Amino acid sequence: MAAPISIQTATVTDGAIQQLASEPLHALTLADLCSHGRPPLSTEQLLKSANFTLSILPSRLAHRIQSLRALPYIVVANPNVSQIHNNYVHSLSTLLPYAERHIETLQDEIKFTEVMADLVETHSNTIAILARGFLEARKYISAEQITRFLDEHLRARIGTRLIAEQHIALHFSSKAHAEFSDHHETSEQSSYIGVIDTALKPAEIIRRCEATVGEICELKYGVRPTVVLSGDPETTIAHIPMHLEYILTELLKNSFRATIEAGMEKEPIDITIAPAPENEDWRAEQKRAMENSSSVANTGVKHTSSLIDTTSGTLLPSSGSANIQPLDCSSPGVTIRIRDRGGGISPENHTKLWEYGFTTFNEDEINDKTSGSDAGPSALDMLSAGAAGGSSLAGLGYGLPLGRAYAEYFGGGIAVQSLFGWGTDVYLSLRGVGKIS
Repeated sequence: MAAPISIQTATVTDGAIQQLASEPLHALTLADLCSHGRPPLSTEQLLKSANFTLSILPSRLAHRIQSLRALPYIVVANPNVSQIHNNYVHSLSTLLPYAERHIETLQDEIKFTEVMADLVETHSNTIAILARGFLEARKYISAEQITRFLDEHLRARIGTRLIAEQHIALHFSSKAHAEFSDHHETSEQSSYIGVIDTALKPAEIIRRCEATVGEICELKYGVRPTVVLSGDPETTIAHIPMHLEYILTELLKNSFRATIEAGMEKEPIDITIAPAPENEDWRAEQKRAMENSSSVANTGVKHTSSLIDTTSGTLLPSSGSANIQPLDCSSPGVTIRIRDRGGGISPENHTKLWEYGFTTFNEDEINDKTSGSDAGPSALDMLSAGAAGGSSLAGLGYGLPLGRAYAEYFGGGIAVQSLFGWGTDVYLSLRGVGKIS
């Protein structure tokens, strides 16, 4: 049995938190995450990656701590919310020993990568724990406050995990540590740079998600709809497969369920993959398309995130936000349309699409969720919960808001058009994170 990993920590003082939280967030782009070169990285490139990661994570953790402390005291005192606060303090304490020096040896880099692995593991179930904490403290914080806090927190969490996971992936695909990687023999030909697939094919992920969701539907309903792919299935973009897989699983789960429950399972779900032309300003086109899709009265829903730093209460410019920006160079994207005959969305539910479901639970539902006495979530709910934080997230109504957060994180978005009584069109717009040489 391997010896337990011993991670050095340092005392986290209020002064250190305030100093780090006062620093502006690094205007990070995916180009930064790919700037150390294609795997396998040399020792010099790997050390640069470690020091770059170290330079940006402490302030991000401090911002999260300050954001949690800005909540009403009685909410922060809740055991679940307090646990998340303590987790962030712990993660910061593991980074502080490195904060005043550079990582200059492979031995230091190995220890630092262990710190990154500890950070990812520590925060693996953050969303579900926060949800239960907010449920228990619901008398002291409004649904609007919860939504505003979680919108910001989800996006910050995506960035923090991505930065840590990127270095871990680069570590195992480096020349110095390739013998510990499952894919070291083929790393030279890999399209991956860390966790970023520079030749990601959305059609392949769609088919994989279709198979998974379809199997669950056969178990639950005894039937499964078919999916017809159209457009350009050979399209590739540079993106993060895990993010796209979560988004598509959530969207297909909703389409499959609606189609079956409407008795229309013989009608195929039509998915169109439409790449953006190389020579256009894709961001401007996407913005216009999203605005147009939401202008149809009672049929379109879109969401645009506001970047607000609750530690200061001010609106952040995009360059200083917790979001990671796409590559600055021309980076055409892709739009994926999912069209079903599931009966559409009723007007009363239409305005609630992006709400966190648990904020509207009645007292019985709240008691079930907080006591753990319910019969458990459905298999479909469990499916969408897996990538986002484990089974404890299932049934808490996080699916669409979290999928939206992943989509918007790199300049994309989700737009919904519903014909109530007929079906729904969902437009998932992704901005490619650039062509990486």
